[in-house]
Amino acid sequence: MTHAPVAAQAAEQNTRLFWGCFIALVATSFGFIARVLTAGEWGAEFNLSATQVGEILGAGLWPFAISIVLFGLIIDHIGYKTAMWIGLACHTLSTIVILLAQDYSMMYLGTFLLALGSGTVEAYINPVVATVYTKDKTKWLNILHAGWPGGLALGGILAIGLGDVYWKWKIGLIMLPTVIYAVMLVREEFPVHERVAAGVSYRDMLREAGALGMLIASAMVITQVGQIFGFSGAVEILLIALVTGIYAAYTRSLGRPMFILLLLIMIPLATTELGVDSWITTFMSGEMTRMGINAGWVLVYTSVIMTVLRFFAGPIAHKLSPLGLLAACSAIAALGLFALSSATGAMILLAATLYGIGKTFFWATSLAVVADQFPRGGALTMNVVSGVGMLAVGIIGAPFMGNVQDRNVDANLLARAPALHAEVMVQKRSIFGDYQSVDPERAATLPPADQQLIAEVTEQSQKQALRTIAILPLIMLACYLGLIAYFRSKGGYRPAELTAGAPTAAGQEAGVPA
Repeated sequence: MTHAPVAAQAAEQNTRLFWGCFIALVATSFGFIARVLTAGEWGAEFNLSATQVGEILGAGLWPFAISIVLFGLIIDHIGYKTAMWIGLACHTLSTIVILLAQDYSMMYLGTFLLALGSGTVEAYINPVVATVYTKDKTKWLNILHAGWPGGLALGGILAIGLGDVYWKWKIGLIMLPTVIYAVMLVREEFPVHERVAAGVSYRDMLREAGALGMLIASAMVITQVGQIFGFSGAVEILLIALVTGIYAAYTRSLGRPMFILLLLIMIPLATTELGVDSWITTFMSGEMTRMGINAGWVLVYTSVIMTVLRFFAGPIAHKLSPLGLLAACSAIAALGLFALSSATGAMILLAATLYGIGKTFFWATSLAVVADQFPRGGALTMNVVSGVGMLAVGIIGAPFMGNVQDRNVDANLLARAPALHAEVMVQKRSIFGDYQSVDPERAATLPPADQQLIAEVTEQSQKQALRTIAILPLIMLACYLGLIAYFRSKGGYRPAELTAGAPTAAGQEAGVPA
């Protein structure tokens, strides 16, 4: 008779933990949208250049991603409650620093602390939810991650609703969800991860990711840090080799093949979702302006779609399986991007709907698959996947999308006006090789007719870029179909059984019958 009240009490505690984690994620998205929407105001007040504003906005992203990866290595040692306190302290302190900011340095410091806090939040909420809802990870991780687009939409509406009030009032909005999740979580008892409860050792956890997983993660982290602090290529390679070598010597494991595949898939996945989100307003600005609508509403609209649909991930994943859901979303996202590349007028709404539906379940369902198949990896495997996805956008995804646009402009302008092409194009170099782009200073001196032609070519090239980016979800689709076929050959998709003892041999995938 005593079991029912105990079970009810545990369920109630899990519910409180979940919604506290949900609001914590909302706080991170409030911090993101508040800074973006006020960038013009604080940039003007502090007399900052566009480059300096970009540096501050960048400081809101790269520490976020790096802290997820680093906390993945230690969070099971320090505990989720400690991580919650660190995230709460960073969110609070960063807001205070930004509100007191009088120059570039304080604004940069406040943004840096905000990103660290947001990364810390991401590092504990995912494993906490995966632990308290072990049997239904796909459903609850998707509902949890509805907090991000939901926070973007709500925070954006509140900030816009404040109108022309002083920008620091808009930054102060960050404290609303921060206070709420603090009240919800400070008295709660956090669980230990199922990996810890099962007695799986720290070394066995590291073996799940293995040397190849650490190679990918360390390459992303060190490349990003190297870009910020100006490391040479030789120094970056040396540091990557050193970190990977130490990890390999300690674990003596290359990592689980399926985990490495899922880690690599995060590069096109993150580009398809977050990379396109970064550019979509620019891509759609010409067409939306002609309709008399702010292009930013495309992003708001797709965010609302994501928020609503993520609450229904459970039954959809139950019917399709998590991998089936990812495959279906990949196909829909590719179709949506192809449609957006040529959509005009009201068809933009239909194309954006397809794209919004397609990207909805990518991130959280990927985390759920990792949590299902590699529970021995603890918080590490989940956080490495999330961190690599975030870093991939900044290091590979967003630059790749920009490079596609430049190459399209190069080809299209050469075809339409060879003489003008020769006059305004300049040679540049990126991680994707040599390319040519329009020199803004030269273009500014051209006659209005030539400037108009360049604008038309640029808009055409930007929309064509979406057609190229649509190849990425098609690559993902092929990978997911391959994984589906693999699991069907083994009896179907099912979560791995977590038990203590010897780690699974490298290359032997968990969760399927022998």
